[in-house]
Amino acid sequence: MLFLYLHGVNEREKKPMRNRPVLLGLCMMTAMLWPLDLKPPLRWHTEEWPTKADDELSLVCLQIIRDSSLYTEGWDTLSQPEFWRSAMHLSPETVLVNLAKTRQIVDTLPLRNWQRRSDRSKKAYEDSVRQVYGLGKKDEIYFTTGRNHFYRYEPILRHIDQALGFFAEEGVDPWFAQAILLIESPGRLQYSTDGAYGAFQLMKGVAREMGLVVNDTVDEREDFESSARGAARLIKTVCLPHTRSILDKAGIEYKEDETWFKLLVLHVYHAGARNVSRVIKEMKPTKGGMQLITDLWQSKSRRFGNASQNYSQIILAAFMEIDVLLETTGIVCPAAMVPNPDHGRVPPAAMDKATASSYSF
Repeated sequence: MLFLYLHGVNEREKKPMRNRPVLLGLCMMTAMLWPLDLKPPLRWHTEEWPTKADDELSLVCLQIIRDSSLYTEGWDTLSQPEFWRSAMHLSPETVLVNLAKTRQIVDTLPLRNWQRRSDRSKKAYEDSVRQVYGLGKKDEIYFTTGRNHFYRYEPILRHIDQALGFFAEEGVDPWFAQAILLIESPGRLQYSTDGAYGAFQLMKGVAREMGLVVNDTVDEREDFESSARGAARLIKTVCLPHTRSILDKAGIEYKEDETWFKLLVLHVYHAGARNVSRVIKEMKPTKGGMQLITDLWQSKSRRFGNASQNYSQIILAAFMEIDVLLETTGIVCPAAMVPNPDHGRVPPAAMDKATASSYSF
């Protein structure tokens, strides 16, 4: 049993009622069984949602993964994820001038002002940036607009909770579910320019191969559970086997629970096994780890371009932004599995390195 003792929330004024603590209730906890030689790098987060009544809170335990290995391994020190975290907080009316190789931000401009400049003025500006930062002619300068209109994470916490369970039931690490939801199309049903659709952005042909019905009258990519399970099957039957094969052919050792390996799996999910295999062959890596991923960010090959490079950068940024969201609004609970009364819980076998924490939203 666990007592969660939190402050109430006044829905009218949207302010914490500091003098009126509310005992939220009891959550049945299932203890996690940890391998003795492993330290748990992941934590579950749970969320308490207000009811319609002003002064009442009902307890609904939502599971959100918090991956501390991103910090212990130093992923948070890289300039590329830090760049995307900045972009996630800026409006699309803002332009971030950044160096393509490192994503170092060198200037921030109003989009309207930049668009009003003549081509000659824009070229003069770029030349000045090259001179100041010692860039060569081949070094690219990117002008990236803010993305706070797209990357909005609070509305999708319930979806993350549901998806973690679906992936676990399919025998797939739930980490992948959260990563895909955070980056692909958070909280939206929309088509990509390539025709991918749904919360997990599945292409028609791939969705059909994964057991979904997609025809002129029915498109199960619109159904969240169907889309989630299809994505889990894609990870399990296509992305994981191909990632193993790519690394085996390159003679690179790996552990499937390592962050760099999981990021490479998601590059296969996004760009396709053939494109990732091609760029890895051209890179000629001799070992895995963070270096392989950061080298991948600097590599292009046919259909593995800028968008593909960005993919794992944004995933890292999104996980860190979720941590900030939860830290600034919630509390951390003891290490245990918190059940969700609506959707059940992710079994320990599916995520054997996790702890639980509570989030008051």
